[in-house]
Amino acid sequence: MPLKFPPNAGLVVICDYSGFKEPEMVKERLSVVVTKRLPHRDGLCTVVPLSTTPSRSGIEYQCKIELPYEAPAPYQGKVKWAKADMLATLSYNRMGLPYTGRDPKTGRRKYLQIKLAPDELKKVRKAMLFALNLGSMTEHL
Repeated sequence: MPLKFPPNAGLVVICDYSGFKEPEMVKERLSVVVTKRLPHRDGLCTVVPLSTTPSRSGIEYQCKIELPYEAPAPYQGKVKWAKADMLATLSYNRMGLPYTGRDPKTGRRKYLQIKLAPDELKKVRKAMLFALNLGSMTEHL
């Protein structure tokens, strides 16, 4: 279900990357929002996809992060790797919140708002700078 609100930086969302072409990201996966709402850019934000596959050692444009609590199936696990080299600006229509099932009384989906700790988001932003070949700017974070 598409997001109906501008997500804050650090929010973990499910993104639908269908329509992209390989080797781009082409499937649905957890991603972290890395930008706040920008003026005159309603309905868009930049995200970095998350993976359960560890990155190769020595790669600075990917980083290990820890979610504050377990993500729901099929995205289980607290430990993820941010693939900052795959950052993308997407429409809110491609994003939704992870959900944990339905409320037994109302039948409505129960959504989960997973927010990265500031230090974890900082790691992702540092990896983004390396992905954009701006690694020398990491000292300013």
